[in-house]
Amino acid sequence: MSDSKTYIVTPASKQDFAGIKALYQNVARQGGGIARTEEEITDDYIHHNLENALARGISYLAKSGEQIVGEIHAYRPVPALFAHVLSDLTIAVHPDFQGCGVGRAIFSALLDEVKTKHSHILRVELFVRESNLKAQEFYQSLGFHIEGHFQQRVRRLDGELEADIPMAWVRQN
Repeated sequence: MSDSKTYIVTPASKQDFAGIKALYQNVARQGGGIARTEEEITDDYIHHNLENALARGISYLAKSGEQIVGEIHAYRPVPALFAHVLSDLTIAVHPDFQGCGVGRAIFSALLDEVKTKHSHILRVELFVRESNLKAQEFYQSLGFHIEGHFQQRVRRLDGELEADIPMAWVRQN
């Protein structure tokens, strides 16, 4: 994609709901990215993630003008024994803005906030499909490590099964 695409990175807010939903629907429509179909991008799904990220996690957006072209969120699981973990991480980048640095910019904002403002967060975790080697390489470039394989966990749209790969960024002291 063109490097001339401009965007700003900013924390998400409740007012961003409609733009986040539109982004996720667009990304889901393309297939192969987020683990949801377009029909699964419901108000409840977006509210759940946005509310949890704002209450006990982190969420950043990339905006080009008024359009949200990227979003990332992660939040702490409810049990206290996981208070040092950010999980349920999802990142979505509009197809027209992929390859322009949006994903790296919003991911870097999330990790920078963890490093500078959340010293109690020792681990950030995510899952990626085994076939998504480009994403695995991207996450590794950000400091994530592969931690295993969940065999036959993901049913692709073609009905075939593949492994889900857990990856984690772990704070180095």
